[in-house]
Amino acid sequence: MSKPIATVAVCGAGGTMGAGIAIVAARAGFRTICHDVAIEGLDRTLKQTEGFLTKSVERGKMTGADKDAAMSRLSRTTALDDLGVADLVIEAVFEELSVKRALFKKLNAICPDSTIFASNTSTLSITEIAGGSGRDDRVIGLHFCLPAQMMKLIEVSPGIKTSAATLEAAWLWCEKAGQLPVKTQDKPGFILNALLVPFNNDCIRAVEAGVASPEDIDKAIKTGLGYKMGPLELVDLVGLDTQVRLCEAFYPITLDPRAAAPPLLRRMVAAGLLGRKTGRGFFTYNSGKMFGA
Repeated sequence: MSKPIATVAVCGAGGTMGAGIAIVAARAGFRTICHDVAIEGLDRTLKQTEGFLTKSVERGKMTGADKDAAMSRLSRTTALDDLGVADLVIEAVFEELSVKRALFKKLNAICPDSTIFASNTSTLSITEIAGGSGRDDRVIGLHFCLPAQMMKLIEVSPGIKTSAATLEAAWLWCEKAGQLPVKTQDKPGFILNALLVPFNNDCIRAVEAGVASPEDIDKAIKTGLGYKMGPLELVDLVGLDTQVRLCEAFYPITLDPRAAAPPLLRRMVAAGLLGRKTGRGFFTYNSGKMFGA
C-alpha cells in the first residue's frame, strides 16, 4: 500500500484545467500546492477560484466556512522545489510529450520515492510519459473532464509498468476527492475524447457547411439529447487549439476521417480565435470569471 495522500501539488495551476483540479483537491480537504512557471497565471486563477467558491456558497453548495477552509488549503509557487512535500503531483501542463517528461524527470529528483506522479493528458501515452520519469511504477493517468471543478468523472489510466499499489492509491484519492473514477486502457482519448472528438468535429463541419448557427446546433443538442453543455461551447472551453491537437493525436491512429481537424477549425486557430481563453471562438466571451461562477 502506498503512503496515504494528504498533500497534492498541481502543475499548470495557472491554466483553466489546473485551476479546476486544484479546487477539487482543496475543496475535498487536501493541502494543495498550485504551481506554474509564471505568478501572473496563478494570481489570475486564484481570483477566479475565490469567485467560483463564492458563487458555490451563494447557491447553497457549500458554507462560507467551507469556502474559507478550502481557500486556506491553497498555496502558490513558481518553484518546483516546493513540490517536494507532495504525496501526489498532478500535471496539467502543455500537451507535449517532451514537456511532460522533462517535468517529471525534474520532480523525480525533488520528490520522495513515495510520491505518485499523475498526468492529466488525454492524447499522450501514460507509458511514454512515465518512461522519462525515473519511477515508471508510480506514474498514472488521471484525466479530469472540463470544467474539472464541476465534473465528477476521472479516467484512471495505468501505464504498462504502473504498480497495483499506485493504481489503488490513485483510485482511493479520486473517491476521497468526491470524484467518480473509471479505469481505461492507456490509449489516446481514453473513453470520452475518443467519442467526443469526432462528434465535436461533426458539429464544426455542420457550421462550416451552413447547416445551422453554432447557437442553434448547441441548442438542438442540449434540448434534444439532454446534454448539459453544447459541443461548440465545449470546444470553446477546451480551446480550439487543443481540439486541433486532439485531432492530430487521434487521426494517425484511427484513420477515421471524422477525427481529422475540420478546415474551419484550423482557420479559426490561425486567426487566434481559440475560445474562452481568447474571448472569442464559436461564441464571444466578455467575462474573466471561471466557468460556473
